[in-house]
Amino acid sequence: MGIFTNLPLALAPGMGMNAYFAYTVVGFHGSEKYCHHMESPTTWLGILGFLIIVILLLFRVKGSIFIGIVFISIISWFRNSEVTYFPYTDEGNARFNFFKSVVGFHTMEKTLGAMHFNLGSSDVWLAIITFLYIDMLDTTGVLYSMARLGDFLDETGDFEGSNAAFICNASSISISAIFGTSSVATYFESGSGITEGGRTGITSLTVSFFFFFSLFFAPIFVSIPPWASGPVLIVIGSMMAKSIKDINWKYIGDAVPSFLTLIIMPLTYNVAYGLIAGIVSYMIINTTAWLIETVSFGRITYDKSDKEPLGNFKVGSGGEGLLPIWLVPVVYRIRGGGGSTAEINQPIEINETTEINNVNRDVAVDVDRRNE
Repeated sequence: MGIFTNLPLALAPGMGMNAYFAYTVVGFHGSEKYCHHMESPTTWLGILGFLIIVILLLFRVKGSIFIGIVFISIISWFRNSEVTYFPYTDEGNARFNFFKSVVGFHTMEKTLGAMHFNLGSSDVWLAIITFLYIDMLDTTGVLYSMARLGDFLDETGDFEGSNAAFICNASSISISAIFGTSSVATYFESGSGITEGGRTGITSLTVSFFFFFSLFFAPIFVSIPPWASGPVLIVIGSMMAKSIKDINWKYIGDAVPSFLTLIIMPLTYNVAYGLIAGIVSYMIINTTAWLIETVSFGRITYDKSDKEPLGNFKVGSGGEGLLPIWLVPVVYRIRGGGGSTAEINQPIEINETTEINNVNRDVAVDVDRRNE
C-alpha cells in the first residue's frame, strides 16, 4: 500500500471477518459474557488514558496517541493493583508468564497453505458471497473515510491512488487466505497515523516494519490491555464525525438512511452492515415515493424542497470522479490536451506589467483616433 499508492493506510486481518468465519462458517464454539461497569477501576483508567490523549492533542504534542497507550499499559502491568492486566488468576498467570518471555516467535505449522476447495455445497457459496460483499463495502467505507480524514479527496469526491489502493487491498485479501488468516484489509486504526500527521506511504511502510518487528516481541504487544488502546478509537471516531455535518439532514429521505448507517455500524460491530442498511433503506424510501408520484400521474407528490439533486457530484473535463485515475491522462491525450490532469490544470501566469502596457497602448490609440 505504501509503495504503490503513497497513502498512509495500513492493513491488518479484519476481526469482524474473523468472527464471522469462526462462528458462522466453521461453527459456534461457545461464548463468554463480559460486563463493564463504571465502578470498574480499569474503566476509569481507560477514561484517564482518553483524557491524556485528548489534552496532548490539544497542545499538538507529537506522538500523543502513542504516549497515552504506553502510559496506561505500564500502569496496568503492575500486578499488585486493581487495574492490573495480570491478576492472580489462572488466566492472569498465563498472561504474565507469556509477558515475561519478552521475545517469542511462532511458526505457521497448520495454517500456511492449508487450502481445501469444496464448491459443491450451497453453504460454501453463501459464505463466499458474504465475504465478497462485506470485503467490498468494508474496503470502500474505510478507504474513503480515511481519505476524508486526511483531506485527500478532490472536488470530484475521489482521491489520488484510489485504484491502486483497491488493488492492494484485494491482493492482500487473496494472500491472507494462503497464510490462513482472516481477510487482510485497510483498517480504521490508520486514522491514528493520519491524526499524528501521516500523509504519505512512508507511514504505511513504517507500520509494516513494526508489524514485522512485533513478530519477535509478541509477548509485549499482546499484553497491551484493551483499556489502553480503546480510547484511541474514541478519539479517532470523534475526529471522523466531522463529516456528518455534510449530510442533508433536512430531507427525510437522506436523513433516515444516514442515521441507520451511523447507528447500525457500532451496534453490529460491522461497517458493511451499516452500509447495507443505509443503501437499502435509501432505495426503498426514495423509490417508493417516486413510484407513488409516478403512478398517480403527479396528483400525489412528496416534499422535495430540501432534496439535493442526485448529480451533485462534480465530474472533471477528463472524466475525473467518474473514470479510474489511470484512464484520465489517456482521455486528455486523446483530446490533445496533454498527458495529465496536473498539466491541464496548470495555472496561467500573467505578466502584470505587459498587461498594463497593452491596456495603456490601446487607450492611447483610441484617444488619437478620437482626436483625428
